[in-house]
Amino acid sequence: MQKFINNQQYCFMIINQDKVIDFLAETAQQADINILKNNIKLLQKSITNFQSDDLAVLNITINAGETIFFNTQLFQSELIQILESQTLERAHYYTKRLIKSISEVKTSKINDLNLNRWKEYTDIQTDSLWVIEKRDNSGAHNAKYWGNFVPQIPNQFMKRYTKKGEWVLDTFLGSGTTLIEAQRLGRNAIGVELQPKVVALAQQNLQNDMFANGRTEIINADCTTVNYQNELEKIGISSVQMVIMHPPYWDIIKFSDDQRDMSNAATIEDFLQMFGQAVDNVLPILDKGRYLVVVISDKYKGGEWIPLAFYTMQEVQKRGLTLKSTIVKNFEDTKAKANQKELWRYRALVGGFYVFKHEYIFLFKK
Repeated sequence: MQKFINNQQYCFMIINQDKVIDFLAETAQQADINILKNNIKLLQKSITNFQSDDLAVLNITINAGETIFFNTQLFQSELIQILESQTLERAHYYTKRLIKSISEVKTSKINDLNLNRWKEYTDIQTDSLWVIEKRDNSGAHNAKYWGNFVPQIPNQFMKRYTKKGEWVLDTFLGSGTTLIEAQRLGRNAIGVELQPKVVALAQQNLQNDMFANGRTEIINADCTTVNYQNELEKIGISSVQMVIMHPPYWDIIKFSDDQRDMSNAATIEDFLQMFGQAVDNVLPILDKGRYLVVVISDKYKGGEWIPLAFYTMQEVQKRGLTLKSTIVKNFEDTKAKANQKELWRYRALVGGFYVFKHEYIFLFKK
């Protein structure tokens, strides 16, 4: 059968869980590797041809036992791995592992990923270099608001570090990117935004998104001083399970004339003090053992590269959080540099520097 996930088409088969497990369990008991592999070949053939014999159980809706979805290509690759085993011991191991992937769900305390089916999560990043060719512009996502980040970032972190129904807090909401992704993934989310006009934009974007599957709340306030305990009490919760912080990159973009806006900080020291206050304010409501994400870039000013990202990283570390990963994400086109690639290349050659083509994502654990 075919199934569409995030507008991408995947092929799946429906398998009779009980019958396949019974067959594989019997196969795993074989003492002769040739008999074992012959059984696997029979199963492989039945999947390929969907024949109407006892082994053709992969397209049957059953009366007893659970019917589950399994990625056809990955299922076949597991069978091939068994067939390519050089020893009986390895063949037994791979067969038993396949049984586990069908019969057992192994998740952690922080996400819904079935680790017995980990090969299926091809969309989840595990490397520290993220090359994202195109910003997701599906549904309500758009790049009209200066300084918003690609939806793939909160999407990745919510999949890996939250469960459905848990709460995510974005301290610099902007146009609502995190909340849009959260409601699509079945997570609940809170966004804090300083500017009323940007709050209105985020609310409009959320209303326009057709994939809503979670609860969202927007707080028009300063994230450095807002009383989170009071706000969470209004919502009916006492804590959140993830915090995402995408602050202004100091004064690269001036978002408002409000002096509480970090983009108006007079000095780097003022900016870091304000950012530290935002971290201090949010940490009490983040559950212990859960994660905080900071998305930020560096800055070039007065002929000097300012490592703004690493300064903010250190501010979080001062609060006792553990740095779990430093991720480098590319970016190609920004509003500030739109249609100016030649100009920026010239400036780089003249000024003896390199053009910004990346930003940093820091993952912390409380």
